Formats: sequence, C-alpha cells, structure tokens
Amino acid sequence: MSNTDLDIKDQVREHYAGIAKGESNCCASDTSCSCSVSEQIGYSREELASVPQDAEMGLGCGTPVNLAKLQLGETVVDLGSGGGIDCFLAAKGVGPAGKVIGVDMTPEMLSKARKNAVKGGYENVEFRLGEIENLPVADNTADVVISNCVINLSPNKLRVYQEAYRVLKPGGRFAVSDMVSLAPLPEALKNDVAAYTGCVAGTVSAQKIESWLSEAGFEQISVQVKKKSSEFIQGGGETLDAYIASAEVNALKTKPA
Repeated sequence: MSNTDLDIKDQVREHYAGIAKGESNCCASDTSCSCSVSEQIGYSREELASVPQDAEMGLGCGTPVNLAKLQLGETVVDLGSGGGIDCFLAAKGVGPAGKVIGVDMTPEMLSKARKNAVKGGYENVEFRLGEIENLPVADNTADVVISNCVINLSPNKLRVYQEAYRVLKPGGRFAVSDMVSLAPLPEALKNDVAAYTGCVAGTVSAQKIESWLSEAGFEQISVQVKKKSSEFIQGGGETLDAYIASAEVNALKTKPA
C-alpha cells in the first residue's frame, strides 16, 4: 500500500471518528445541511423508528438491506457498519437464528454501534474492528455481504471486492449501495479531502466496478445508477449531479473461493 493510500485511510478514519464523537458535522463541508437524510435515501419511517436513534447518522446513499432480500437464518457481513443502522435492520431480516457481523475501522464508530446493540437488545449482531480490504471474517462465512456508501472511500476497491468474495459462501450475494462517477471530477474536487471523505472524490465509473467485481470472481453483476444524488451527499450541491450518482450494486458468488 502506498503512502498516499495510507494518508487517505487516515483522513477517512479521522473524519468518521469525529462524526462518531459528535465533534464534526456528518456533512463533510456544509455545516448548514441536514443530517436527517435517511428518508431521502430510501429508509421508511417504520424502519427508522425500529432502530436505536443513534444508529441513524445520515451517512448512507441507499438501502442495501432492501437490496439483499434477506432470508431467515442467513449470515450477513456489513462492510463499514458505522453506527449500525443496516446491521440492526438486517438482524430483523435474518431473525434470531441468523447472524450479522458489522466491520468498521474506526474504534469510535464501533463503540457507538456496540452501545446501540445493547440499547436495542440485538443478540444476533456483533461488531468487529477491521478494514474492509482485510476483513476479520473467515472464508465462506456469509450468505450476504452488504455495504452503504463505504467502498467508494477505499483506495483499493478491487481488494475490497476480493475480500467480499472470499467471505461469501458459494451462492452468496453481494448487495451494496455505493457512489459512482458519471464524468471525470474537476481537479479541485479530486484533491479535496472533504470531497473524498464525503463520498465524492473516491468514486469510479459503473463500468470499472463491474470490471473489478468480475475480476474478483463475481457473476450476474448489476450496477443500477440512480440519478439526483446531490440531495444527500455530504457537502453536496446540485452541481455534483453531473459528476456522481448513487447506485445499487448486486452480484453473485457461484463458485468456491
């Protein structure tokens, strides 16, 4: 890993640690914007009311649990689990016989998520410290891998997809909400740390995501781009709609790792 990649990871970790501790606004560069964006993203009021309040942090760009079509008894791994909202929703989907593992590299986020798990009485959810490029999860563990606006923050996305493939069982599903680029970003945004931690500067095209997923071993790959995403992007504005959008990413692991 290059020094630049390490710098990016440190910046992302510092940014989200600040959010977890309440020291920085969830919107990367616009402190006037609202962090209550979960309904815009697609969560229902019923879903939001069913989880601990601190689990909703306005950091996502979609609803991967809805994409995953979870079944009772399944095991789910959430990449970059944050305050735990998707883990807690997934826990309801897989039921008491199922299991949900949230992975996050920010200790402050893990602390918040674990407190939320205790507060909500979630006995089938656990949170592990780790990087999504090197998951602390055994081979062939998960029926489903989910993630919400996190993989775009990684400087080594191919490695993330390879790790997701490794931890999935044969027949396992990859169901992720993420950001994609529609056109090359202006140089000012490319070099803006706030833009990177705000899910903007780290984006790649849908075609690149499809290519990397295929290289990792996935099949039946689908990347469905959703327009008008600037409303809920951290530090976003209408001008971003020409450059980035949220997307629903699905893929299948059909063979052993």
